[in-house]
Amino acid sequence: MKRWRRLLVLVFCLLVPLQQVWANQDLLAQGIAAQKAGNNELALTLLGKYLEQNPGVTEVRRHLALALAGLGRNTEALAELDRGLAAHPQDLQLLLAKANLLAGMERQPEAIAVLTAALKCDPQNVEVLKERGECQAQEGAFPEAMADLNRAAQLAPRDPWVFNKRGLVWFCQGDYQKAVADFSTAISLAPDSPHAYFFRGNIYRYHLGEMDKAIADYRKACALGHPLSCLELEKLGAK
Repeated sequence: MKRWRRLLVLVFCLLVPLQQVWANQDLLAQGIAAQKAGNNELALTLLGKYLEQNPGVTEVRRHLALALAGLGRNTEALAELDRGLAAHPQDLQLLLAKANLLAGMERQPEAIAVLTAALKCDPQNVEVLKERGECQAQEGAFPEAMADLNRAAQLAPRDPWVFNKRGLVWFCQGDYQKAVADFSTAISLAPDSPHAYFFRGNIYRYHLGEMDKAIADYRKACALGHPLSCLELEKLGAK
């Protein structure tokens, strides 16, 4: 009997910390789910509780920052990301989150600097190349943008957003045929995504004068749930 009692005590002592771990993981999972669902206040509460007991988990910092940004608290979000990066300066997810936040605040030069640091950690990271290319294009640095997006296209020839972003850079430079070609590639890779149809439709309508093709693209994008395409069809009386 004494041996059984000792065994039961041992099992109990093992279960108590395990239950705490499970509870913490549940907080983390619920907090991330709340942030992804846009319930940012709840996410802050849940993730904040988790962070109190697990201050070194970078994933929590990132989702906390996303929740703060979702509430318009961008300065606090940047501070949260910087706290994570202070401990893990080469964490690509934190670097990408910081760059995206800076770009959203129209602080493109700072975003480019962060993305450049990220590329030093992983020179072949397609997501970083795409984001830096877009930021450079917004700054009017088109050759640099094209270099990043061309590299991304080499590394990820099946990623439709590489071609969407590069198509927009061609468009900004007035090379409409190359823009159409990239949007067409994006459509072939992701035929159920409306964005490339809308972009290509705008070029057909406003720059190439091919109204039938524009209407066809707007109709497809509208059917896929793109409200601006539906609006263009209404303007044309073609809905």
